[in-house]
This record gives sequence, structure tokens and C-alpha cells, in this order.
Amino acid sequence: MRKRLRANRYAMRKLITWSALEAAPPLVSGLLVAAAIDRGFLAGRPDLGLVWLSALAAVHCLAAVATRRVYPWLAEIVEPLRDYLVTALVTATVRRAVAQLEPLDGASVAQATDQVDSVRNLAASVLRNARQFLTALVAVAGLALLSPLIAAVVAPMVALAVLGFLRVLRTLVARQREVVLTGELVTREAEPVIDAIRDVVACGAQGRAATSVAAAVHQNARAARAYALTRVARVLVLAVGVHLPLLTLLLLSPWLVARGSATAGVVAGAVVYLAHQLDPAMRFLVNAGSTWLVALGVALGRLAEVTRRDPVHPETGGALPVLARDIRVEGLRFAYSPHAAPVVDGVDFTIAHGTHLAVVGPSGVGKSTLADLITGITRPQGGRVLLGGVDIAEVADVVLRREIALIPQEAYVFAGTVRDNLTVLNPDATREEMELAAHAVGATALIDRLGGWDAEIRPGADALSAGERQLIALTRVWLSPARVVVLDEATCHLDPEAEARAEAAFQRRGGTLIVLAHRISSAMRAQRIMVMDGETAVVGTHEELLETSTLYADLVGYWRGATVPAPRNESSTPDGTAAGAVRP
Repeated sequence: MRKRLRANRYAMRKLITWSALEAAPPLVSGLLVAAAIDRGFLAGRPDLGLVWLSALAAVHCLAAVATRRVYPWLAEIVEPLRDYLVTALVTATVRRAVAQLEPLDGASVAQATDQVDSVRNLAASVLRNARQFLTALVAVAGLALLSPLIAAVVAPMVALAVLGFLRVLRTLVARQREVVLTGELVTREAEPVIDAIRDVVACGAQGRAATSVAAAVHQNARAARAYALTRVARVLVLAVGVHLPLLTLLLLSPWLVARGSATAGVVAGAVVYLAHQLDPAMRFLVNAGSTWLVALGVALGRLAEVTRRDPVHPETGGALPVLARDIRVEGLRFAYSPHAAPVVDGVDFTIAHGTHLAVVGPSGVGKSTLADLITGITRPQGGRVLLGGVDIAEVADVVLRREIALIPQEAYVFAGTVRDNLTVLNPDATREEMELAAHAVGATALIDRLGGWDAEIRPGADALSAGERQLIALTRVWLSPARVVVLDEATCHLDPEAEARAEAAFQRRGGTLIVLAHRISSAMRAQRIMVMDGETAVVGTHEELLETSTLYADLVGYWRGATVPAPRNESSTPDGTAAGAVRP
């Protein structure tokens, strides 16, 4: 904000000049009233008294002209400030989104709307009434000119009130900041619930969703109550800084007049300074300081945090390189309990982007566990998985879920329309894109049977067969932006022909395809094959593994009998490079 005010110095000088002229009545009002009483009315010169009061009226007219001139310059300062804040906030948010692929959440929207508008209104109010701070100083100065003795009695009380308020101000700022942060938390918690209200109702999760949002609401309410309790201190500040000086003056005035230390006009002028000048100024200091200034400082501080937050670069985590999507596994280790033998132990391999890899092995050797580790669903206890050279443990979950898709054996289909089920991972998908995805994986006939894109899928296990649910899940992921797709027996309920069509669709789609195979045909379609035996993982082509892996030869014999079919010629990746980029 200081930067913007410095950039608009001309308008600031104009605003200060006219605000200073507005402060003229507080400086001379008590002096003029005292002169009108002592030199005019009490001296038997009512005409002279009226002259002094006319001078006071003229000063107020000058202040009125100054007030009229203040507003255009105030707008000249405040409106560009709002535009600057919106621009800075949106720019910073977009930069973080580009760097980290973060979606905008409710907190970002609240910052760009409510908080920016709050800063604009608060800045206008504070600048408009800033003259009240000058008024307090001018009133004390005018009182000192009128009667140094009365000023000496009153000034310590005012100073004590100001010091007391400054001590409370730090607590007010901290609690107002908590109100702002918990307000953002309410928005952040409520937005996903509102966006997914149909899913919440369909899953019967209203209670859990309400509990999540209610916790944030209660936290915000507690912060607001704590802030309100702190503001009670302003009553004490006003009592010491406003009411006590006036009460003291009234109690001392007979004694001051009796001993000649003050005249009736001086006492009346002092009352004008205290009741009509210092009182409004102190009330503004306390009320604005505990509301406007604190809220403005907290809101500006919060926006400054957001706009100063640097985007996270790939080398520091959070984002991924734009082009590279190679998967590299280094020393991967995982066991389901501290005392159990590792299911995956010391596995190393690399999958070049665009490779079609099949993973085979007996049941229980850790194929599904490996899939969970590669996709980031399960965290390894040793080693790491790198996607595009970045450890997936350092990648934001929202990024990882968009880059990698895993389809388990039991596909998830929720109650809702066909369109809703297919576009969960790509809400902006067009009808043409949905038609292309359905045709690619072979789900067109199923969608027609259900009644089209807007047909409702009933809740319950009997709405679709297991194979039909798998077709819906395959279409959903084909339509998604994921560049790495892992099929964990995701076609086991399809017949061999439908399975072959689905796998071929993902291979043509581009990106990396990892298939946990349950049929020999899936392995035969892959460019590279990984054989897991519970201790080691061997990678090679079909011919290489028949020569080097007894387990793979046994699996082929088990799947197809004693006859080993000739492999299909799929020894090149979609971009024409050699498939040997998968290395053990």
C-alpha cells in the first residue's frame, strides 16, 4: 500500500492539504468562543461577541469547502489501489496455478473479492477520517494556547489513554487476523461440499460433510467472540481519555475561576476543546483503531502474504516438468507391517514415457502394491518413485492425481448421470470428446443401452454388471488428462476381445500404459514385460524373458498350455523410439 501511495504523491499532497484546512476549527474554536464570552458578552459588548462567533462560523465554512475538495482526491487514491490489489492478487494466484497446477479454491475467490473490497472501503474510511488524529493533537495544542494550566492537567490523561490503547492494539491485530484466517477456512471447507453436494447426498455423507464445515464455522465464531471481547477495552480507554478530563475540568472550574487562574470564557473554551474536538477525535482513534485500522492492517498483511508467495518450481517440489513423464523407480521397498517381510524390496527400473508395460507374476507377489507405490497411493518405506525427474512424494496431490490414473479391479461408479460419471476427471469435456472416448474403449453400446449421456445410473450393485462398471471407468480415465495410466486387472471382467480393444485404445491414446496382466494376451500386447516373483523384478521382451525367466516361461505355459505363441510385433513406442527404454 505504501508503494501505491508513493506512486500517487500528487493526490496525497492534495488530500493532506485540504485535510489540514478541515482541521482549522479544532485549533481556533476554543479560543474564539473564549474571546466571544470574555471580551464580548461578559464585557457588555454583545456586538463584539457576535463578531468573534462570526469568525468561528467563517472558519467552519472554510472547513466545509475543504471537505468538499477532499473527496475527488480521495477517489484518485483509493480506486487505483483497488485495481492494483486485484491485479497483484490475480497475477500471483495464476502464477502459482501455472507453476504448481493448483486449482483455485474458495480462499482465492474470497481474497480477490471480499478482502480486496474490504481493503478499498477501509482505506477510504481511514484516509477520509485521518484528520481526526490531527484534530486530537490540534485540540490539545489549542487548549495549551488557551490555558497552559488546564492543558497540563488534561494532557497526562489523554496520553495515558493513548498508551493503554496501543497496548491493546497488538492483541486486537492478532485476533482480527485469526478472524480473517478462520473465515478463509470456512470458505475452503464449504466450497468442495457445495460443489459435490450431489455426491454427498448420494453417499449419505451429509453428517460427515456438515461436521467438517461446522468445525470451521465454530472456529470462526470463537475467533470473532475473542475479538469482540478484546474490543471491550475501548470503553475504558474512552473513559480515561475523554470523560475523565471533562469531568476533572468541571470539578476544578469553580476553583480555577475563584483564584483567577481561568475566566468563564476560558472554561467554556476548554469545554469546547474537550467535548466538541477532543471527544470525537478520541472516539475515532479508539473505534477506528479497533476496527478500521486493525482490519485494514490485517487484510493488507494477508494479501501481501498471498501476493509475495513465490510459485514452487519443479526443483523445489510441487510441480512437474512440462514434457518429461518418464517413471524411474529407485530402491523401492515396502512392507505391510514392521515385522512382515517386504512385499517390494530393492526394486529398480525405468519406464520411458509412452511405453506399454505389462506386469505379470503369481498372486501375492506385490503387483498391486507396486501399482499403488508407482501411483503415489501408498508411500514407500524405502527408495523413491520419480515422475519426470521429480519425487512424487514432493508433488502436490492435485498434480499427481491429474498426471497418473489408476483403475482398480473393482471399478467405482456412482449414482448420477452417465455424463457425470465420465467427466469427473475432465469436467470440461465436450460431447464429441466423450463420444470419441466411448468408441475407443468400446463403451458406446453400453451408453446407448443406458439411455445416453444424461441417463441416470441407479445406486446399488445391481445397476451395472462388473464388466459394465469397468467400461465406464475405462472411458472416464481415457477422457482424463492423465498421461500415465495403470490398469490393475481393470479389464478382468471383460471378454478377451473387449479387453484387447480397451488396451489398444489406451496404447493409441498416447502416454504410458502399465497393465497388471491376468491373461497371457495382455502380456503379449505389451512392448515390455516385468516379471515379479516376490523377490526380484525382471524386465524384458517376450522373447528375452522366455530365455531368461523360468517363472515367465512357466506362466506362459500355464496360460496357454505347452504351446508358446509368436509375439506380435510391437517393439517400438508410439513416437517411434526403441522400446528398450524400460531397464531393470
